[in-house]
Amino acid sequence: MAQAAEGERQHALAVACLAEASDHPARHDLANEVHARPFLRIAAPARVTHLAVLGDPAAPPAQHLQLATEFCEALGIAPPAPAARHLAYNGDGFTLKWERHTEFSTFTVVGSGQADEPFADWIDEGHRLPAGWRTLVDRKRLVALQIEVLKGEPARNARRERSRWFGDSGQVGSRVLGGGEVWCNWQIGDDGFSRFLVLDLDFRENQVGRLVQRLAEIETYRLMALLSLPVAREMLGQLENLEARLGEVIRGMAADHGSGGDADRLLALTELAGQVEALSAGVSRFSASQAYDQLVLSRIQELREERIEGVPTIGEFMERRLSPAMDTCRSVQARQAALAERLSRAIDLLRTRVDMVQERQITELLSGMHSTASTQLKLQHAVEGLSVVAISYYAISLLSHLLRGAEDLGLHVNTPLLEVTLVPAVLVMAFLMIRGVRKGIASGRC
Repeated sequence: MAQAAEGERQHALAVACLAEASDHPARHDLANEVHARPFLRIAAPARVTHLAVLGDPAAPPAQHLQLATEFCEALGIAPPAPAARHLAYNGDGFTLKWERHTEFSTFTVVGSGQADEPFADWIDEGHRLPAGWRTLVDRKRLVALQIEVLKGEPARNARRERSRWFGDSGQVGSRVLGGGEVWCNWQIGDDGFSRFLVLDLDFRENQVGRLVQRLAEIETYRLMALLSLPVAREMLGQLENLEARLGEVIRGMAADHGSGGDADRLLALTELAGQVEALSAGVSRFSASQAYDQLVLSRIQELREERIEGVPTIGEFMERRLSPAMDTCRSVQARQAALAERLSRAIDLLRTRVDMVQERQITELLSGMHSTASTQLKLQHAVEGLSVVAISYYAISLLSHLLRGAEDLGLHVNTPLLEVTLVPAVLVMAFLMIRGVRKGIASGRC
């Protein structure tokens, strides 16, 4: 018993030590992140209005918070906290959900719908938002979406009268989540809104909220993904021009065997490299679009679509309309990368060619210097014999003056005989002296 009590005491002590450990500063924020974006609770009939507003790349991230703050102030509700990335409000007959993303903010408002008049005017003249908020979102609204949720007999009537809500344009629809249907035409109406019709035929609890959120995300991420398409189309013409200019430079290199214009070609390639690098600014847009495209595909898979005979599903529509646009963006991105690689290889090839020309010129220069040095050495050997003769001549002349001086002093000297005798000796001594000096210079002693 005592041993068991001691074990319990040690266990309690260990638990107390663990409980007193301090938390990481970000622990609560990270733990609450999974609860930050709950699905909306929507009961039919309901009308959902969803907006996605792009941020200004040159403006600070606080612009998104300013949008939400002015929106809430216009509605008379508390604005989000300064560091908040989302806001949920439920009351006064409507539900508001705001989320701040990296590039855009989304506003989702849920209110009661009209079973007999889907897609009626979403706002009347007496409840317009203030001009300040409309100025903030001017030319920045990327998504404007209405989603009508109907149930029971109104849903069945709307299913039969779809052309009343969508006109004669091509419709897209499918059975989703095993309990209802979704209809749309992917067209922007005269009021600037796209429309989805959600028919609650047998949805379980909370399925409508999850479905509405997925539909809003599909439309938002679809348009965010397509933001790179204008960039890709603009880059196509620039890439064709750069590829043509690069081809001209490479053909010039192949035709010019004398490498006379390599300096100008290197300048041209450097200029092309700068222009290709400038196009790399669109690569980040392509990468973001690919991420948004993957989100669209994952949200479509979550719908668990079932085909309605004679009508394309949302997945099929995206495969035919969104996938080619994304393929174009991927193609342009790959083409830009291939051009940059070709340009890099061309610059390396031209530099190698310039280096080879320089090496050949240096070799020729060294060969000329070697020839000059050899000639100088031969001249030196030729002059060396003359130097021996000249030195010997002046030495014998000096000795002759000394011998004549000795005769004048009364010494009996046979000057002609001594001069003849001294000539060979002086020649040998002069030769040995010059040879010694040359050896000393060659060995570094002199």
